[in-house]
Amino acid sequence: MSRGRTVRCVVSGRVQGVYYRAATCERATELGLRGWVRNLPDRRVEVVAAGDVDAVGALTAWLWQGPPVARVATVGVEEWTGAVPDDFSIR
Repeated sequence: MSRGRTVRCVVSGRVQGVYYRAATCERATELGLRGWVRNLPDRRVEVVAAGDVDAVGALTAWLWQGPPVARVATVGVEEWTGAVPDDFSIR
């Protein structure tokens, strides 16, 4: 029986304008996760992901890499208790 987990991640660095949201959406969809990714006004990217604990862990680890032109400085991770959609999307 798989365990579920929902997290909110805030990613900083060179993560806007470098295909980060689209690549994150693709990876999350491949992992079967639900949630969203969006740009924040302060040039960071927010990711909310829900699903199997191992899949959430895989996405969280991937966020440190991102697409080839991204330069990730930090990835903050916290548990999320808010609502999550039935799919993964770019907001």
